[in-house]
Amino acid sequence: MNVVLIMGVAGSGKTTLGKLLAEKTGWELIDADDYHSVNSKQKMARGIALMDDDRLPWLKRLRDAAENNIANNKKTLLACSALKESYRQQLIYDGIVYLKGSFEEIRSRLSGRAGHFFDERLLQSQFDILEEPKECLCLDVRLIPEALADKTMKAFRIKETKRKIP
Repeated sequence: MNVVLIMGVAGSGKTTLGKLLAEKTGWELIDADDYHSVNSKQKMARGIALMDDDRLPWLKRLRDAAENNIANNKKTLLACSALKESYRQQLIYDGIVYLKGSFEEIRSRLSGRAGHFFDERLLQSQFDILEEPKECLCLDVRLIPEALADKTMKAFRIKETKRKIP
């Protein structure tokens, strides 16, 4: 196991789980939000949904980052919405954690989130294009992050290393 994809709609907890797992395991976290172009972030902040043409270069940057980590023997957590099967096919991963929640639960989370470029008006568009993965570890977003991390580590047989994050 070299790359675990943590996927779900905006506000499902991908980054939170990714950071916690990185801290517990010493694995490298690639947060897909950090790989969006300035233009894409501005679009989303204005409530404009991204199109496939916006996403393809972003997915390539994510794939390149994961390939670089593999080449450098770094185990990787990839926190990325990866809403469609065609998007997931552009990425490299050995297993998927799908953070699943209801529209109402996620909308509630987003309304309380500050300082993020994603406009909550886009949430419905994410649910509209979501193609749930068939083979994955499906976890309920209502679980506390520690429980999500524990279930992920157990399912993928990932050992805890207690690495200190600088």
